Amino acid sequence: MDKLKDYVDYAGERALKTVAQVAIATIGVNAVGLLDVDWAQVVSVSALAGVMSLLTSVLQYNKAGE
Repeated sequence: MDKLKDYVDYAGERALKTVAQVAIATIGVNAVGLLDVDWAQVVSVSALAGVMSLLTSVLQYNKAGE
């Protein structure tokens, strides 16, 4: 159970950082003003990046814990 908790902590932090980075990049590309940002696109792309990060964490977790 400790390994699962450690994985959730590792993967969750990694995914959150990825989501934030992608959101910043997406907003930065499209931002002219606050109301000009396509928020649906920002959320969609960021969420997909978060899912991809979680899936990548499954592959890399054992290497990080060694």
